[in-house]
Amino acid sequence: MNQTHYLASKQRFDILDGLRGVAALIVVGFHLFETYSRGPQYQILNHGYLAVDFFFLLSGFVMGYAYDDRWNKMTLKDFFKRRIVRLHPMVIAGSIIGALLFYVGDSAAFPLIDQTFWWKMLLIMLLTFLMLPVLPKWDIRGWSETNPLNGPAWTLLYEYIANIFYALFIRRCSKMVLALFVVFAAFLTINLGLNLDVFGVLQDRNNPAYTTAYTFIGGWNISVPGMFVGFTRLLYPFLMGLLLSRMRSVIRIRSAYFFCSLVIIVLLVMPHLGGRDYMWVNGLYDVICILIVFPLILMVGAGSEIKGKAQKVCKFVGEISYPLFITHYPLVYIQMAWKTNHPDAPLSQIICVSVGLIIVAIGNAYALMKLYDAPIREWLRKHWLMK
Repeated sequence: MNQTHYLASKQRFDILDGLRGVAALIVVGFHLFETYSRGPQYQILNHGYLAVDFFFLLSGFVMGYAYDDRWNKMTLKDFFKRRIVRLHPMVIAGSIIGALLFYVGDSAAFPLIDQTFWWKMLLIMLLTFLMLPVLPKWDIRGWSETNPLNGPAWTLLYEYIANIFYALFIRRCSKMVLALFVVFAAFLTINLGLNLDVFGVLQDRNNPAYTTAYTFIGGWNISVPGMFVGFTRLLYPFLMGLLLSRMRSVIRIRSAYFFCSLVIIVLLVMPHLGGRDYMWVNGLYDVICILIVFPLILMVGAGSEIKGKAQKVCKFVGEISYPLFITHYPLVYIQMAWKTNHPDAPLSQIICVSVGLIIVAIGNAYALMKLYDAPIREWLRKHWLMK
């Protein structure tokens, strides 16, 4: 019998689950507003992209808490199987939804859709099932995404990479060595946020005309700048979360969930700072959020308790957070195509379409969580993990 049979469940951090849900909801709004934005400098919910960096921080913390003390009971194979069971069913669901809606998004916004045969689209779908990145020359949408059926899946690719490095190497590091890695990762964060470009790979982002200059937007394509941005966004949050879990660094306050939720909302909807003349101010804001404020929020959420109705809210938004994040973007593709095909649509129609997509995205996430993700993971636990 496999040793995973003896791995008892640990206490969940309800507040952290709830904060992940709040951030996921803001991500949906960020992407919907992005369709009608003239660029990151003008967008409502302007810093919604930082939710990804917050997710990586939570992942690092939960990884250390859940697995650091289990390696005397668990093999590498056990670990990877558990992570696949937790993450992969929804990865597959997101790609299937993207495939089902792929041709509905045919518009000038996606110039390669009408040139893509159905068999090629299905081959790309199978590739994304395996979390293999799609190279730019294989693109079927026109955006050079690692997953052209479901763009945000790029974050799961980096999540898997983090899991692999944790299991093979990082878990063996002392707190001192891990702290040194955190310091180096903090340097990479500052380098990206302030466009210092110490390594000479971010030339385009140093151009003030470049729409993502002095932001942390990026990481979703296979290119030297894209991968540099992706790994930079992953390393500090994930390693810092892991370090905080090992240090047991927590802060206890009352009404922590509502306080932390309010802070997260304010941080992620903050308008672009500095204008076009002082764009570095926006980069500095991003750096401070990632290096300092997000870890403080994590420490409060991990150290505080929640009861009553607030706990139910946390449970609900926490449960749908991952399904919502990983399945909402195919609907955003549809919104972008509709906007392109209806450039003169009145505001009332735009609002109806956007609100409708939010409702559908949340309903779809809840249904997938209840009817697909939870049952599939339970079946896999019984018939695969326990063998």
